[in-house]
Amino acid sequence: MAGMDAGFRAHLESGLTTLCHAWAVTRGDGVTHGFTDHDRTLQFEGITFKADTGLSALALAQGTGLSVDNTEAIGALSDGSVREEDIEAGRFDGAEIRAWLVNWADPDMRWLQFRGSIGELRRAGGAFHAELRGLTGALNRPLGRVFQKPCTAVLGDGDCRFAMDTPGYAETRAVAGVDAARLFRWETLDGFEPGWFGRGRLVVTSGAAEGLWGAIKQDRLEDGARVIELWQPLRAQIAVGDTVRLEAGCDKRFETCRLKFNNLVNFQGFPDLPGEDWVVAVPKSSAANTGGSLR
Repeated sequence: MAGMDAGFRAHLESGLTTLCHAWAVTRGDGVTHGFTDHDRTLQFEGITFKADTGLSALALAQGTGLSVDNTEAIGALSDGSVREEDIEAGRFDGAEIRAWLVNWADPDMRWLQFRGSIGELRRAGGAFHAELRGLTGALNRPLGRVFQKPCTAVLGDGDCRFAMDTPGYAETRAVAGVDAARLFRWETLDGFEPGWFGRGRLVVTSGAAEGLWGAIKQDRLEDGARVIELWQPLRAQIAVGDTVRLEAGCDKRFETCRLKFNNLVNFQGFPDLPGEDWVVAVPKSSAANTGGSLR
């Protein structure tokens, strides 16, 4: 078996083994949880693998080539390990998974059996069921350049290259009013005209929902107050006084990139791409057909 050292292999071939499984779950926010099906807590690689979590794994399907390795882990929901509110908030979505076969009598003797990420995660009856997908699962994503008039980059990413810490393009302040974790209200947002944050992001920087973010649908004035509306409610409780960071939005248009962000050199769209009506256009005798530019 690939990656197995001679000492661990000798232990397996001895006929008398002391083996257990251990899993490390690393969330996108950097928090790592460790679990083991042994009856004692284990420690290695700076991670504590808890024995009282009730976590178990089903059979691991692995193959050669580019087929996706997959399995499923089942565990109990508890405040000490995986909490239901963290699953609901999406904190475990796409988390990195590492699974070892470990000699519990000597944890330094182990074999990394699986590495991948969490796929579908569901909960029922006080337990959670997590689908584990191998590294080759990422190869199933469609890739390629889309040729269209609007920009294909995400504001601030490696293609856009706009610095989101540029003064005037973000604002951090305490929540003055919130409704259903979707509508946020302030008396005023001085220095930012209505619509400035539309299509941007709201990132929670404190409170129970810290680290979560939502896409902004509208930034408008309503009954004398400034209202920021998200496309979907945040999946955690938001309270008055929690701080959020509002980031300016981009509608992907050529004019917006030039006038709002002064970032035209990194525009990733094709504003001169002919529209669909051009495909069915036919020559007309009423106008000059020189083949020149129509603009």
